[in-house]
Amino acid sequence: MSSSSQSQGVLVVQGKDIIRVAVALSSPTRLNILNFLRNREADIGQVAELVKQSKANTSAQIRILERAGLVRTFYRPGVRGVKKVCASNINEIRIILSPPSQQER
Repeated sequence: MSSSSQSQGVLVVQGKDIIRVAVALSSPTRLNILNFLRNREADIGQVAELVKQSKANTSAQIRILERAGLVRTFYRPGVRGVKKVCASNINEIRIILSPPSQQER
């Protein structure tokens, strides 16, 4: 069984979601982004400045964090059109190791 859940800043991960979270956390750049976004919102441009990378590359890094459930994104009106904003309230990750079910074998 593959699943994850989030409650009060705690992300609980088990099954195949463990790999997705581990991959997301394996990059120093993504860890830097995650720490920056903890309990604050920032747009892609602000995050790109922090990590000294292009907005396109930063957006790709954030997408990986979002797929792992570590970051959420949403759109907000900007000066010209809309801007993508990122945030995270994850303070703790709990990994549940359980025997694989028949479906995962």
